[in-house]
Amino acid sequence: MSEEEARAWIMAHRDVPRETWGRLERFVAILLEAMGEQNLIAESTRDHVWARHIADSAQLLTYAEQADDGVWIDLGSGAGLPGVVIAILSSRPMLLVESRRKRVDFLNGVIAELQLGNVKVFAGRTEVMPAMTAAVISARAYAPLGRLLCSSAHLADEKTLWILPKGRNAQNELETARPAWQGVFHVEPSVTDPESAILVARNVKSVKRKGQG
Repeated sequence: MSEEEARAWIMAHRDVPRETWGRLERFVAILLEAMGEQNLIAESTRDHVWARHIADSAQLLTYAEQADDGVWIDLGSGAGLPGVVIAILSSRPMLLVESRRKRVDFLNGVIAELQLGNVKVFAGRTEVMPAMTAAVISARAYAPLGRLLCSSAHLADEKTLWILPKGRNAQNELETARPAWQGVFHVEPSVTDPESAILVARNVKSVKRKGQG
């Protein structure tokens, strides 16, 4: 997907007012400006930001249309991908989870500059977050599926919708996690990269072994 195609895809699939589009443009500018200070995105994606990062994040909203109302939790938010993009394009409350201090400072700066009133940052590891129930949980380049589910199960219930970009290893990660986790899992193709995929799941719960619980 080219940069022009990425912009066109967002326009075609999301209702993007001028002010919202301006926030997306400014977020891209902030990402590129901050690259010299910390490794927010790979240098190889500098000329492909809209395709590799913005549209790639925006497509997750397609799978969230059937989610319940409530908070969207983005694990390991890093540069704000996909969390900040989702928050710009949606009014849903967003909680960005990030443990690295520089990234936390970056995210808080973005929230302030873009005036994103629907976004908060939890500065810490997912495992130490207070228990809550998210309507949606996303995670991009966070951890293998089994470890991801273990670290965040206390943030979900059977209605939580999991939307997890998994690159080219989606099916392998799913098969590896199946012995320990059950639920309704779908592997969906990415619109930005035909070789990448997105894991979408609901009713996820741990499989109890004999002698447990």
